[in-house]
Amino acid sequence: MELNDLQAQRAAKLERLRTAGLDPYPTRATRTHTVAEVLASFDALSSAEARVTLAGRIIGARRVMGKIAFAHIEDGTGSIQLWISRADLGDEWFDRFRDDLDTFDIVQASGTLRRTKSEEPSLFVRELAVLAKAINPPPEKWAGLQDVEERHRQRYLDLIVNPEVREVFRARATAVTTMRRVLDAHGFLEVETPVLQPIYGGAAARPFVTYHNTLGQNLYLRIATELYLKRLIVGGFPGVYEIGKNFRNEGVDRSHNPEFTMMECYQAYADYDDMMRLVEELLREMAVAVTGSPRVQYQGQTIDFGRPWQRIPMVEAIAERTGVDITAVTELDALHAAIADRGLRVERKSTWAKQVDELFSEFVQPLLVQPTFIVDYPVALSPLAKRKPGQPAFTERFEPYAVGMELGNAFTELNDPFDQEQRFLEQLRAFQSGDDEAHQMDADYVNALMYGMPPTGGLGLGIDRIVMILADRPNIREVILFPHLRTRE
Repeated sequence: MELNDLQAQRAAKLERLRTAGLDPYPTRATRTHTVAEVLASFDALSSAEARVTLAGRIIGARRVMGKIAFAHIEDGTGSIQLWISRADLGDEWFDRFRDDLDTFDIVQASGTLRRTKSEEPSLFVRELAVLAKAINPPPEKWAGLQDVEERHRQRYLDLIVNPEVREVFRARATAVTTMRRVLDAHGFLEVETPVLQPIYGGAAARPFVTYHNTLGQNLYLRIATELYLKRLIVGGFPGVYEIGKNFRNEGVDRSHNPEFTMMECYQAYADYDDMMRLVEELLREMAVAVTGSPRVQYQGQTIDFGRPWQRIPMVEAIAERTGVDITAVTELDALHAAIADRGLRVERKSTWAKQVDELFSEFVQPLLVQPTFIVDYPVALSPLAKRKPGQPAFTERFEPYAVGMELGNAFTELNDPFDQEQRFLEQLRAFQSGDDEAHQMDADYVNALMYGMPPTGGLGLGIDRIVMILADRPNIREVILFPHLRTRE
């Protein structure tokens, strides 16, 4: 291992500790309290002159002033000042603290609690031990690790020097816990389905492919949990959900990461109206749990999850913003002509469904700031959704939006095996024509439907994007602990 000058200086201190007969990486710590526990009962503990042992990382600068020294340690629950005197600690360990310990070292300190003249709660140290000698020094500017890419590459360092980042992931945990609580209260059963799948399905996306040596076949990292979860509804469960990773071989931007976390749930004898009510409840409860209010601040805007969401049919939304009536131009060439006639600047797509989706994404989606349901999608965009009664060209499907981002997808689920087979075949033809995001034929899923699936409502929500809003973070990488980054050259 090649060390730079600062690392070499710390490594030399490490060797001095070992030469003195000390283990710089002992097996155990013997703390009696966390910092948070001490601060919560500080006056009682200090009045009783209780002996307290804390452990934590030295943060900030160490200050040595003659026979007195100061440092702060942080243990993940809070930080507290160490007040160190030569008289209390003894010459050997005082000199060791001064000469051989550094910022970022992890130490164990025992003593009694008192407030300093400035009323700062402090541990007056009588014994000190090293728990882990840090070889890497802190960033040059203690104010924080500023380079965004370095923060994501070295998330461990980001978490050390930027405590507010830890709060983002505590907020994420609170959001997920709340989601589970709401679903459990509604009688959903949490389950697990395969991550490696012989046929990928449940979404329009390119998969990651791997190879199983023993079976001698390609397997795919799942792009969705949908088709397996609906098999469980066929099997008799009244409601199921799964929170887990999906993988899509797609681009990376502020709202996309190839590995992301989804919650999908399915409820027998329900429809997409039931799922809309569930979304409103989930987002409201998650907002309150994370921020204390259903009204949250996101990038200077107030987003209100406490009111009923607006519901807008997709046809109306596109017509209002573009002047294009997609019910009147049902062929790709006619749609291209209508776009050209209105002088709309939009990327040209190879299928009618993709062109409609592009129109919506370009002209409607960015304007959906407050929580909104876009409802009733064309069949061509919804191969797994049930047709809308009286409107066979459309489906009972909705997508929830806020701050211009799609947050999920939901339907009244298609349970007619013959209709499902035909839609899979249409998707297969699209795939053979070059659409590498088309759904695959899943004959076993069709076979499951032939045993009968009750009327069912289904919902998928993107947890990462929801946490972006609740934690007021503009980029999905800020709410994923270890986001994917290009390998350094």
